[in-house]
Amino acid sequence: MATLYDTLGVKKGSSADDIKKAYRKLAAKYHPDRNPGDASAEEKFKEVQNAYDVLADPEKRKQYDTFGSANGRPGFDPRNFNFEGGDFTFTDIGDLFGGLFGGRGGTRTQRRQPERGADIEVPVSVTFEDSLRGLETKIPVEVTTACRECGGTGAQPGTTPVICPECHGRGVVSESQGLFALSQPCPRCRGNGTVVENPCAKCHGTGRERRTRRYSVKIPAGVKDGTRIKLKGKGEPGENGGPAGDLVVVTRVTPSRLFERRGTDLVIDVPVTYAEAALGATVEVPTPYGDRLSLKVKPGSQDGQLLRMRGHGAPKLKGGGRGDLLGRLRLVVPKKLTKQQKQALEELQKVSHDDPREALFS
Repeated sequence: MATLYDTLGVKKGSSADDIKKAYRKLAAKYHPDRNPGDASAEEKFKEVQNAYDVLADPEKRKQYDTFGSANGRPGFDPRNFNFEGGDFTFTDIGDLFGGLFGGRGGTRTQRRQPERGADIEVPVSVTFEDSLRGLETKIPVEVTTACRECGGTGAQPGTTPVICPECHGRGVVSESQGLFALSQPCPRCRGNGTVVENPCAKCHGTGRERRTRRYSVKIPAGVKDGTRIKLKGKGEPGENGGPAGDLVVVTRVTPSRLFERRGTDLVIDVPVTYAEAALGATVEVPTPYGDRLSLKVKPGSQDGQLLRMRGHGAPKLKGGGRGDLLGRLRLVVPKKLTKQQKQALEELQKVSHDDPREALFS
């Protein structure tokens, strides 16, 4: 079974300075800020921290060397004693009393919990035509990353973070309240257990820097203005080994000159003459896909009437297929008439007995 000395890579009789040097080297190697998202490195860092917590304290080290431990902490190990006639199973006395009393046997290293990184929301401009066809594009995103100069440690290259002198690497400090001891994150190291004495000149000790990255994003056919596309894990990095946030791409679709969008349906204004609306006609209508359709206008059609052309609208994001293309009839009245046109309309007016304003007085 590996000992705490094995964890730090030192011999049992090593000096306090040797133990401290070994700890600093391993703590810098496995620190969560240097190994974001690496669970094995985080676990190794906890083991190293726990070993140093015991071996750096003369009293704890003496207890450990004398009695050993079943779980890596100095305490009462039943494997070294023989009890007969009892109904008790002893593990570690620190587990019985350490949580209640603020004594040394109950002191434990506490670290800040992993935190998920923040989401990043980025708008991307899409033409109306591309919103119907779909496309793949690259977008620049400014994110926080580990400093390239110090590798994320925050310390000047050639140096490493040192054990916090306030909490001695535990990440917490305790305040005695009589029988109890209240623990809180160390204000000096903010719960990290280490502090940077020589900050990196590039990141000023934060271990982070802002960089622009370019991500490829697929815009599916059928997106509309305000559609949100999520790229998991492409947001801000997490803290203390936590997962990264997401990148949310919001589409901003340029309006079309011809087509109006209503969900998956598209509306286009179709100009018709008075004669075409009254007598009926077949007219050609463009689609957003470059082809043309023949639209049948029935006799007596009215201005503003919608005529449906099924399956020629916008693609549906879910379920497949397309919406419809709606032709909205717009009656065109000529601003100037030829002599022949004027005579024809006058003849029509003589034989017409309809009064379109009759409904106003009924």
